[in-house]
Amino acid sequence: MRKKHDWMRETYQESLKRMPERRIAHRTLSNIAPEPLYTPEDLEGFDYQKRLGYPGEYPYTRGVYGSMYRSKLWTMRMFAGFGTAEQTNERFKKLLAAGQTGLSVAFDLPTLMGYDSDHPLSKGEVGKCGVAVSSLADMEVLFEGINLEEVTTSMTINSPANAIWAMYLALAKKKGYDWKKLGGTIQNDILKEFIAQKEFIYPPEPSVKLVIDTFEWGPKNVPRWNFISVSGYHIREAGATAVQELAFTLADGFAYVEAAMERGLAIDYFAPRISFFFDVHNDFFEEIAKFRAARRIWATEMKERYGAQNPRSWMLRTHAQTAGVSLTAQQPLNNVVRVAVQALAAVLGGTNSLHTDAYDEALALPTEESAKIALRTQQILAYESGVTHTIDPLAGSYYVEWLTDKVEEEARNYIAAIRKMGEGTPYPTLYGVIRGIENGYFQREIADASYRFQQEVESGERIIVGVNAYQDEEAPEVPILLIDPEVERVQAERLARVRRERDEARVREALEGLRKAAVSGQNTMPHFVEAALAYATLGEMMDVLRKVYGVYEEPVMV
Repeated sequence: MRKKHDWMRETYQESLKRMPERRIAHRTLSNIAPEPLYTPEDLEGFDYQKRLGYPGEYPYTRGVYGSMYRSKLWTMRMFAGFGTAEQTNERFKKLLAAGQTGLSVAFDLPTLMGYDSDHPLSKGEVGKCGVAVSSLADMEVLFEGINLEEVTTSMTINSPANAIWAMYLALAKKKGYDWKKLGGTIQNDILKEFIAQKEFIYPPEPSVKLVIDTFEWGPKNVPRWNFISVSGYHIREAGATAVQELAFTLADGFAYVEAAMERGLAIDYFAPRISFFFDVHNDFFEEIAKFRAARRIWATEMKERYGAQNPRSWMLRTHAQTAGVSLTAQQPLNNVVRVAVQALAAVLGGTNSLHTDAYDEALALPTEESAKIALRTQQILAYESGVTHTIDPLAGSYYVEWLTDKVEEEARNYIAAIRKMGEGTPYPTLYGVIRGIENGYFQREIADASYRFQQEVESGERIIVGVNAYQDEEAPEVPILLIDPEVERVQAERLARVRRERDEARVREALEGLRKAAVSGQNTMPHFVEAALAYATLGEMMDVLRKVYGVYEEPVMV
């Protein structure tokens, strides 16, 4: 058989004499430099059973379910939320009518930071980047007319996750729904807030304690709920590469596993309800490789390092979202194509759930029309492209398998470096992540990667269509969704009514119970639920913990 190096010398090099390689970055976004061609020689010694196996079987490289999309398509879960609870409820119903199969709630900045809509720091931000939720009264309006047992709900909330989840569960209880039939996810990933998104409230250790409260309380009370979605999305949006996103996300996941084990929880008690959330960027094959490597790393670590026995503990189930950071304000209609390419990568990578961005999101929150186009993109992939006919159709590709191995190798190197920072502790990943946050390790790594990418764009090594090449002189007019300032007045009035009509003695008692649980180190979730049922506001609950835990201020990184 002819050798690869012979072809490189005799054919490829001769071709380059006539047609030199283009002067662009022949590297992935993670700075991996693929060779011009891959052959069986690049997979010498490749062990099919160990590296791939079959779908639905360890190590799950080819997918966590045996029949994958031939039986059930990925959940089409479009992220939505703006303005008042009434406005978002209307958008939810229109998306469900258009064929969306799961809800995903975007909250506004005050809610994400644990402030009520009428707090002075909320002024000008109410309803702007998501829906405003300050009490159970908002939650009641948000899901009015929607059967909570028939739809799964994902909520992108972190620092106030316990309180927002408690409000949702309080709503279900008031409506007579069985908690054991409820399905959904709270993001609840506070470590990535310290690493990337910066929407933290309390210091790292008490923040992790609140997360583990949900690990302990959730499986007994809401067994179908994913009480965490370990999120690489925001790490990637901050400027990380695909490899960094994968490594830092899995390290965070292992850190939560170790924190739960430190509390004394059995791994197979909580691990089956851990879920993940990844970004899908423009480098098509690298993104596919990332999903495949993620499942393999998680499965092998959970089984071999942590000793999980339940196969469901080995499965990395993930939501994905196309890369908001890749969308351009220039020539925004080009984003329709970017989103389609990214969505195809997510599907070929085996995602379990998917949100596709709207083309206008570099300009504003999506309009109703642009959100529908984004949903239709998923439906065209699902029903017209043929990619669902067979499971993991790219398996066995010399390049895809080489790249999956390479992405795994580089991610494992990062994870090893993080664990080295935690050496000398009983839980090196947990304390390695916390030390990495405190000493600025993650921030520096992401900043360096982001800087390198920007240099490549500015030098023309990387072409961004419509930005540094093929520009238009005139910007097209795109309809913009504007948030009415009236939202603040509506929210303030609802809050005033809640405070006027609720039982103040019950509120005080519930908040005192929450305070005592926090001070004594008890599980806070039952107290959050009681406070929600009493119509305590989000800000009131978060303020109780601010007084107990303090407020974290990120140190200046040099």
